Amino acid sequence: MKRIVTLSLMAIACLTMQAQEQDVQVLASSTGVFVPCPQISVDKKTKKTSAVWHSTNNDWIKDNCEAKNVTIVKDYQQLFPETAGMQLDDQPYQPMSWRLTAEGGETVMHCYFRMPADEVTHLWLTSEETCLVDAETGVQYRIRRTEPDTFRKHFSVKAKKGDVIDLKIFFPPLPSSTKEVVVFGIPNWYLIGDRVSLRQPHNFGWGGAGLQYAYDTKPEFHQPRVLQEHLSEDKPYDKQNWNTWKVLTDAHLIKPLKDGTMAIWLTPEATYLAIAYEQNWTREYWGFYWGDEKADVLLDDAGRQYKLREVQGVPQNEIFFMEGNAGDYIAYLKVFDPIPLDVKTFTFIEPEGEPFNAWGASWKGSVQHNLSIEQLRDNQKLFEYHPRKVVE
Repeated sequence: MKRIVTLSLMAIACLTMQAQEQDVQVLASSTGVFVPCPQISVDKKTKKTSAVWHSTNNDWIKDNCEAKNVTIVKDYQQLFPETAGMQLDDQPYQPMSWRLTAEGGETVMHCYFRMPADEVTHLWLTSEETCLVDAETGVQYRIRRTEPDTFRKHFSVKAKKGDVIDLKIFFPPLPSSTKEVVVFGIPNWYLIGDRVSLRQPHNFGWGGAGLQYAYDTKPEFHQPRVLQEHLSEDKPYDKQNWNTWKVLTDAHLIKPLKDGTMAIWLTPEATYLAIAYEQNWTREYWGFYWGDEKADVLLDDAGRQYKLREVQGVPQNEIFFMEGNAGDYIAYLKVFDPIPLDVKTFTFIEPEGEPFNAWGASWKGSVQHNLSIEQLRDNQKLFEYHPRKVVE
């Protein structure tokens, strides 16, 4: 069941307590696109590192400056909890994260940049092209200024390698009725005509336009238990010998649903994907793989992958039997890396499995495109535990 949140609860998930005290309202945020890090040079005398950022095809602009008094972000992983546990230092790629906020009577785009070196040159943030356009009314909200002042200039930054700096772009305030904007003119953060849905306060609640931006409560599914360690032969697990497979029982039962129906829960720590199945036999075999190339994966429109961490309550990388009643409807809960709240659709990839000996064994892969997160979150209510009822 979804958590109905107030603005302060949203801030707990998205902001630090300090940001709440400063009356900062987050309208939208994204971990951003992961881009290749530039080549790093090391000064032999000072041991300081430097890098030249990727060209933004603005060489015709000759103005350059050094960004002074840049803001260093100390709580980056609190702002973007989906990055918790990621090793971002000394990696070949880095996220170009951003947050759109309402603060101080203005709209502010915070563009976050993790320093790959102690000095980075040839950065580019914004120019007169930069604006927010109300997707419904077409009203344009033009850039006012930047902090630090890098408007229409290539610039360099000096900070400690690994620091995350906050580059700010200021716009006029957006009306509270604004639901979606199109962002132009921030090419290094890949905001060049991108639509961004806003989480305005009036949108919160069950079924509201901004529902997708409230984190879900972690789902609690009925956990299967092991009935037999081996079907009939007390030998080590052998994929080609079903007599060595575990037998489980007490699956999470649900009301009748079409085979393959899904629901999704988004939390800061993980993404939970429930899938409904018909149990066609009293004892039916299943297998779920994670931790290798055979594992399921979710893919968003930006190409980011979200790996399968586990399938709750079942053996890892083993085929097993689930014992129940023919006619049961059951659900398995898959746990993936956390998906950012601004992702609207994703692709679900189930790789083809290796062949094995079983009755009518079929382990075909599948790819399902354009799955709507909003629709799958609305399906959560379909997966409440529904005890078996038998009339004889």
